Amino acid sequence: MMDCLFWKTVVHYFLHLVFPVFIALIFYPKNWKKVYLILLATMLVDLDHLFANPVFDPSRNSIGFHILHSYYAIAVYFLMLFFKGNIRIIAIGLLFHMLTDFQDFSFWCH
Repeated sequence: MMDCLFWKTVVHYFLHLVFPVFIALIFYPKNWKKVYLILLATMLVDLDHLFANPVFDPSRNSIGFHILHSYYAIAVYFLMLFFKGNIRIIAIGLLFHMLTDFQDFSFWCH
């Protein structure tokens, strides 16, 4: 039988790695491959996890804990939406990443 932690992991990585394809295809159909790669590149925001001890803690909420997942950083990501081009795409990727991390902690296995 599949447990909650399994499904939490599946949903988390689906939202991080697969769902951005749909964002790229729907909003940027002509350049979807480039946009998808930019959205994937925003996963680098998780480098801030390297400064935590332990690096990964499934019971820890990334939002508000890691510096690039802080509320100040999220506010900057939101402001980036008002720029054009790649900056906006990066903002979408970063904000979707934050939403994914938030749902991962908030809605599963408690």
